[in-house]
Amino acid sequence: MPVHPDRHFVTADWLLRHIDDPDVVAVDGSWHMPAASRRGREEYLAGHIPGAVFFDLDSIADTTSPLPHMLPTPDAFAAAVGALGIHENQTIAVYDSVGMFSAARVWWTFKIMGARDVVLLDGGLPTWIAEGLPLEAGESPRAPAVFTPHFDAIAVRAFEDVKAALGGKTQIVDARSAGRFYGREPEPRAGLRSGHMPGAINLPFGETIEGGRLKSAADLRALFAARGTRP
Repeated sequence: MPVHPDRHFVTADWLLRHIDDPDVVAVDGSWHMPAASRRGREEYLAGHIPGAVFFDLDSIADTTSPLPHMLPTPDAFAAAVGALGIHENQTIAVYDSVGMFSAARVWWTFKIMGARDVVLLDGGLPTWIAEGLPLEAGESPRAPAVFTPHFDAIAVRAFEDVKAALGGKTQIVDARSAGRFYGREPEPRAGLRSGHMPGAINLPFGETIEGGRLKSAADLRALFAARGTRP
């Protein structure tokens, strides 16, 4: 198993050097908000990191729920990523076409399902392209694998749990834009009410990102402190 220099991130150079290692798999987790008029799979087919497989956030989900992107069952997840050629003991390097957006959700999903070593490509596909590294078009099929899930149920809370925690000692952090948080701009999906949970703290995810990369630890600590979170 290759040793990468950071617990959560790898550089484009690191991924290029290890892209052909049998125990490393690159995963394109690109997804875009409806208003963006972009399609992650279409962009993947047009050009992606060589050998990368596409993780479809719309389909690797609980499709029986009326809500989008709810977690699939561990068995359904295992079947879907096993079909992509991924098992839980590989180094799984996730990226997206924005830099740092949907890749974080894919990273978390693999982690919560028990993948041992999941990392994010620092700067994502924009950095890979900016460094003049190669792209590949079309599908990049891998031999099917067996993913054995180990679901971390403690890392998720059900609706009733969150509802019961409102007003108590639990901190609720809302990562949406301030406009959506305060109900000044419409929700991207029809039929959803505007506003936020009582007592929630607004820290838009975009404020944690700079140039397609997560801000420094010092900047993040200052940001969270300024918003009143108590880590």
